[in-house]
Amino acid sequence: MELNQIIEWAGNSIYAFQALGALVGGTLCVILFRQLATKRFRTHKEAEEFREECSQWIRDHNWEALIARCDAPPWWTKVCPQLLGLAASRTDIPPAEIRNFALDQFEREVQAELEHKVMWVNTVIKSAPMLGLLGTVAGMIAAFGKIASMQKSGTDPSMLANDISLALITTAVGLVIAVPLMIAISAILIRVRKLQFEVDQILTPLLDQLAEARFAETQQKVRTSSSERQVERTR
Repeated sequence: MELNQIIEWAGNSIYAFQALGALVGGTLCVILFRQLATKRFRTHKEAEEFREECSQWIRDHNWEALIARCDAPPWWTKVCPQLLGLAASRTDIPPAEIRNFALDQFEREVQAELEHKVMWVNTVIKSAPMLGLLGTVAGMIAAFGKIASMQKSGTDPSMLANDISLALITTAVGLVIAVPLMIAISAILIRVRKLQFEVDQILTPLLDQLAEARFAETQQKVRTSSSERQVERTR
């Protein structure tokens, strides 16, 4: 197989890799948009209603109602209710560690998963133009190879059009893939930051309130136990 044939085959295969990259990047963007839509509150009013309702249950020390509500529609797919319900259900965690535990779960289970998908989309954004550049180089090599052999074989100059078109089209396809994905990933990152802001503004105060309520409950149990022991001693 001649070098020009190898280059032509490799250049045509670039289209397949670009199509695969576009499919992967587009699919991941759709998945990210859907995940973020389900993990965030739809409106600020809904978030405030969640905070007020959960704050009341925490003040009443009604842990069962709090956990059940966080694990029921329409909140069970949201990040803040999931983490608050998990923190409330873990009675083995010291009150001082509740906030760190919940935020660590957010970083490892939610944020890390989103960042993993974003990283793959960024890989597609970077690789699509590079594949286009590779196609450009392959097309120009094939074109110059035919130009060099014109005097020997009498190649028709119009045959260079296929190689030159390969050089231009692959670059254009790479840009067509990368630019929309860049816009999509920017919109996704904005939603990720909004999710982080939601956790800071809605979840963190509730975690602090939960820690204080658990600490007060623990202190009350200690005082009650101490009083019972004193009563037994007096008997």
